[in-house]
Amino acid sequence: MVKQHGPERLEEKGFNKMKKEMMLLTGLALAFAATPAFATGGFVRGEIGKSNVDVDVSDLGDGSDHDTSYSIRGGYFFNNNFAVEGFYSNFYDKSESFDDGSGGTVDVNAKLSGFGVGVVGKTDIGNDQTGFFVMGRAGIMHGKLDASATGLGSEEDKRRTHEAGFDLHLVKPVDLASVQDMLARL
Repeated sequence: MVKQHGPERLEEKGFNKMKKEMMLLTGLALAFAATPAFATGGFVRGEIGKSNVDVDVSDLGDGSDHDTSYSIRGGYFFNNNFAVEGFYSNFYDKSESFDDGSGGTVDVNAKLSGFGVGVVGKTDIGNDQTGFFVMGRAGIMHGKLDASATGLGSEEDKRRTHEAGFDLHLVKPVDLASVQDMLARL
């Protein structure tokens, strides 16, 4: 498959970059505003980095991709060494368009994100005034993968979807009888 790089794809990339920059600036603003507002031990923190997503779907192929990941965290320090926190993390959010080889286009969208809670432990290294410390976190996260593909409506596509473990393969426009059948099986 060949990636398409039309003007609409460049506009989407520009919008996604702007969206990420705005989230970073918002996180920084919250971090600076949090100091006076949470003098009793509360905190708000933003994290940004790179993620690597590896995909291996039987009969469809495998691959690897990178994206900018971010996390927004907030919590409360009960003392200098112990805190609880809640967070939202976004690890992957991308859309791609491919030529399907028969003159059509396949659009693939994927987003990997989650919410969680945890505990934080921290201990200072040396004098308390130096600002150096070791920190560790442990917790749980409910992750969610949203994935969709459009432009895959042939009988071969439906067969491969069923073999990959999906119960239903709907194509646009959705047939009302297919939706009723799906709801009856729930």
